[in-house]
Amino acid sequence: MNIKINDESFAYDVFGLVQAFYPGTKPKMFIDKEADASEETVAIFISEDRITLTIDGGSFHSVSIDPKDRADTKNRLKRLIYETLSDRTKKTLPWGTLTGIRPTKIPYKKLYENKTKEEIFSFMEDTYLCTPEKIRLAYAIARREKEAVGDTKDRYALYIGIPFCPSICLYCSFSSYPYGVYKDRVEAYLDALIKEIRFVGDHFHDRILDTVYIGGGTPTSLSAEELERLLGAVDAHLDLSRLREYTVEAGRPDSVTEEKLKVLLKHGVNRISINPQTMQDKTLKKIGRFHSTEDIRKAYGVARALSDADIKKGGRGFLINMDLIVGLPGENKEDIRDTLEQVKAMEPDNLTVHSLAIKRSSRLHEMLTEYEDELFLNSNEIMDMVYGYADSMGMQPYYLYRQKQISGNMENVGFAPDKKECLYNMEIMEELLDIVAIGAGSDCKKVEKYADGQTDLRRKVERCENVKDVDAYIERIDEMIERKKTLFKTET
Repeated sequence: MNIKINDESFAYDVFGLVQAFYPGTKPKMFIDKEADASEETVAIFISEDRITLTIDGGSFHSVSIDPKDRADTKNRLKRLIYETLSDRTKKTLPWGTLTGIRPTKIPYKKLYENKTKEEIFSFMEDTYLCTPEKIRLAYAIARREKEAVGDTKDRYALYIGIPFCPSICLYCSFSSYPYGVYKDRVEAYLDALIKEIRFVGDHFHDRILDTVYIGGGTPTSLSAEELERLLGAVDAHLDLSRLREYTVEAGRPDSVTEEKLKVLLKHGVNRISINPQTMQDKTLKKIGRFHSTEDIRKAYGVARALSDADIKKGGRGFLINMDLIVGLPGENKEDIRDTLEQVKAMEPDNLTVHSLAIKRSSRLHEMLTEYEDELFLNSNEIMDMVYGYADSMGMQPYYLYRQKQISGNMENVGFAPDKKECLYNMEIMEELLDIVAIGAGSDCKKVEKYADGQTDLRRKVERCENVKDVDAYIERIDEMIERKKTLFKTET
């Protein structure tokens, strides 16, 4: 199914919605001033006061709009597409017309406007055609986020990006580089990164550092000595006295050692991720991971033992998260169930379950014809199973996001027991406070505030990005710092 539209500004939302009705396909988008429809084409023409939709050059649909109200125009456009394609395909979508990555922002904003539960449910059903199950999910998560995050006045979060990995997974679209190939550049990268850390400490000295999240890539690709250097710089240049959370992704079991974990504990890191993605050895090999399920269990066991010992000595230990992906090539429902059973037996503190999204910059996208017959399409049935396992582990959903081309039009969701949520995940999903992001490929977000310092959920979020290429980042580090000075100029 191809798409023609005469207004490029609506193209992203239109593409996502049309593709959701035709999963596994790759619609082509054409910006066409006339937007006339031919066979196997959805054509959309937006005039001053009306939207017309023609499908396959025959069926014609229309709705009036107010040209001054862009938000309402977008909602009417998406509803028109949804109702037309739903009638044509006899399908409904669990998230209705929503194509954005943060559906929980809708109930979150309504809660701040003191809307009742009934008003929020009615709004999401009438405006976006969401199913009652997804509305209940989004509402419950929004309430939990609001309670857990609390007051964000004068606070900021810090993201530190480590773009190195033991190997690049089949589905990965992040700016990651094989550690072995870039080993000779790591020290220069840390030099540049520490320069940014020093800048953050100076520039934000009068604000409260709320959370630190070191992600990637795989931060534990670094050696123990390199981790010591990085975390020592964080200690030296940043005020951690009011830090509520300190996370390091130790996602790849083949990058985790006892020595590295001891470095993390020494510097006060209290959350890590050890991410199986799957507990099927056949799949691990297929997606380019050079470790086994037994390696996952061993890495988790070492981390848990060190954490327990640290707690006995009066420390905080680690909260350990595990990530899974539903929809990996060659897997089926029973593989997913078996993975959940094995993860449950390990008793992690958090669980994050992703629905596979095939990103354009991933190897999976480049090799899609080789794997497309093996991809497992996520479904309500599978997600119900996931939610059931999480509940049996004493965990409830606490954050959620969606992605373009996500499997089965589903969601990525994090589960945790009460008081064990990852604050950074909630802060970045709802864009509740400034995110200062450093390292190659990182993305700063400045959230506009009210005069009293509270976040205005109706206002815009400004951004600035660091370059993705490691060598360019090292060479242009002063420019990266200047970008942040410009973005956060009102914070000096």
